Amino acid sequence: MSSLPVSSHIPDPDLITLYAERKGSFFSSVSPWTKLAALALLVVAVTVLQSPPLLVGLYLAVLCVFALAGLPVAKLFRWYLVPLVFVLSLVGILAWTQPGNPVLAFSLGGVPLVLTDSGILLVAVLSLKTLTTVTFSLFFLMTTRYEHLAGMISRALPAPLDQIFLMAYRFFLLALAMAGSVLKAVRSRGGGLVRGIRTEGGLFAEVIGLLFIRSFDRAERVEKAMAARGYQGSYASAVPVPPPSLAGYVLIALFTVLVVAGARLGPGGW
Repeated sequence: MSSLPVSSHIPDPDLITLYAERKGSFFSSVSPWTKLAALALLVVAVTVLQSPPLLVGLYLAVLCVFALAGLPVAKLFRWYLVPLVFVLSLVGILAWTQPGNPVLAFSLGGVPLVLTDSGILLVAVLSLKTLTTVTFSLFFLMTTRYEHLAGMISRALPAPLDQIFLMAYRFFLLALAMAGSVLKAVRSRGGGLVRGIRTEGGLFAEVIGLLFIRSFDRAERVEKAMAARGYQGSYASAVPVPPPSLAGYVLIALFTVLVVAGARLGPGGW
């Protein structure tokens, strides 16, 4: 199905597109504007909310919506590895500097390291916020057709930002596809990701360099092909994007009220 069998922990663009285009659930018929507004409100919610119980409830609600849409929950849990590694790489050091009740303490090179309950809570809260946003973002992408995404971008962003966004999105997919092809070629010749990082760093540096060169070459050829077909720097989508229904407006208003209430009533509220 996919041209990117790099890792089961990396979201597959082909699979995401398959779910988005097949319109297999009720959520696929919901207005993309409604789902985009819900995503924006969700980002606000995870930013202002600090209560762990509220964040857990919000994450479970988003996960239930993802499952009700018929999307692959098992794959979602594997895709969580990348954002979790990103969070731990940023917050892992800060967790050892938080004041609180000590949970784990040891010395590394004469430097005392103490992990407190506040440090663990910080990592847990930021992980919950990240997973909630990632889950709903994937839900949005996997239930919204690409032509509707393109139409929303061309209407919401001014020129040339809309063109830059669309071209960058397409370039990203091309780069991922080529990365999959290059890594498949490396594996077919006996290379491996773990072994390569340990003993074949030079080879993988060459692979990454080759990937960038081929990606820019492919981007240039795509631009020339588009210019030959009449592209002059502007590509406006003529596909109508379904507007929010009355129920969609009610849902957005209700979600807004809940976000404001949670921010005011939670710890450190307004």
